[in-house]
Amino acid sequence: MTTIAHFIGGERYEGQSGRFGDVYNPALGAVVAKVPLASVDEVNAAVANARRAFPAWSETSPLKRARVMFKFKDLLEQNQRKLAEIISEEHGKVVSDAMGEVTRGLEVVEFACGIPQLLKGEFTEQVGTGIDAHTIRQPLGVVAGITPFNFPAMVPLWMFPVAIACGNCFVLKPSERDPSAAMFIADLLKQAGLPDGVFNVLHGDKLAVDTLLTHPDIAAVSFVGSTPIAQYIYETGARHGKRVQALGGAKNHMVVMPDADLDGTVEALIGAGYGSAGERCMAISVAVAVGDVADKLVAKLAERARSLKIGVGGDAEAEMGPLVTRQHLEKVSGYVDKGVAEGAQLVLDGRGYRHPGHENGFFLGPCLFDHVTPDMTIYKEEIFGPVLAIVRVPDFDSAVNLINAHQFANGTAIFTRSGGAAREFSHRIQVGMVGINVPIPVPMAFHSFGGWKASLFGDHHMHGPEGVRFYTRMKAITTRWPEKLTAEFVMPTMK
Repeated sequence: MTTIAHFIGGERYEGQSGRFGDVYNPALGAVVAKVPLASVDEVNAAVANARRAFPAWSETSPLKRARVMFKFKDLLEQNQRKLAEIISEEHGKVVSDAMGEVTRGLEVVEFACGIPQLLKGEFTEQVGTGIDAHTIRQPLGVVAGITPFNFPAMVPLWMFPVAIACGNCFVLKPSERDPSAAMFIADLLKQAGLPDGVFNVLHGDKLAVDTLLTHPDIAAVSFVGSTPIAQYIYETGARHGKRVQALGGAKNHMVVMPDADLDGTVEALIGAGYGSAGERCMAISVAVAVGDVADKLVAKLAERARSLKIGVGGDAEAEMGPLVTRQHLEKVSGYVDKGVAEGAQLVLDGRGYRHPGHENGFFLGPCLFDHVTPDMTIYKEEIFGPVLAIVRVPDFDSAVNLINAHQFANGTAIFTRSGGAAREFSHRIQVGMVGINVPIPVPMAFHSFGGWKASLFGDHHMHGPEGVRFYTRMKAITTRWPEKLTAEFVMPTMK
């Protein structure tokens, strides 16, 4: 049985805690590796290594840091397929989907390559007689990332390239369910010339997380996961004086207007609802059918979902793979049970699906509910599986009010041919990311990613310009060079 090591101070370290977690191949339903769960001493060792590396790395010029990022980008491009296969084996998503994940992470690396430009401050000459003022941005120190199972490469790549390019050192605590992607990335960073200790990978559970959140040498924490844990991360980290961005859960709605291109909308919904088996924080899990479009929409969705190609790994035709663990499969199946019990109409039931040749795999076929109401559990809670709910509303205003009343506000979309309806929707909707005829509106790397309400705790969104602001702090400097200094007993003013 393979044991996956930590990566501390530029070296692999198998750990001495004596505690391990199981890593599965979800398509087989079998344990393929063990991952060590760090002790408090091991967390402290990782942070200490990062702390020792910080002075030299923070003093390295932004241009030299950018050159490391350029080399890392090149290595990541060369190894994209290999990394995607690693993700597929431990997460379950098909390789083609994992390739897309790596691509979206690569975009942030490309953004970080421009760090000399991004770190430029501001300068004002002669703010007062003989006085100039300027601002600079400086790194925080040692920062940590706590990342989820559903994007084992992309979410870390949304964090550490910007943090490291800004001059920080990074401790990554990936999900213990699929940790190998993080280790592969660590090896590429070392090959790219990143000094030892600047990037560390520490596997663990709640013990490791709590130690990072309370460690006096951790200056900031980035997190992506469920809302209850995001709130805990935010409150605990902030209470211990840390800067925190904690991205939580989602219940993303797609509004389908009567004038929408129905065939195109159905294809968009199929990909957004069932891609990656619904294990995406930006997956569409609720379609809001406006007016008389509902019957036609449900019929076409059911027909298309029945033809969905479920597969494994490198199957080029596969559109959806298994769920990540048996425990999660049972949880998602339980939501389907709950939907039926609460009176929703189950149009398509994927609970009995068994994949040929992989009967022990954690597979769930696509599930489609109609006549879902806002009081139902499957509407209120994040399911994180291939379950799509149809809510029927009479008009546009009802659709907007429905979405704005939900606690989650990560992403949303509207499909329509009306520019007026689209503009009104984007203006009135209280959600962080909005798509107009775009089902999964994930911003490009040079913008920033983040939701509203219970989908984000903290003031900063992720990557892009907001990422640079999160991983640096501003310093304002006012300069005067007088011939003679005199005592001043009042607040100075700029004359």
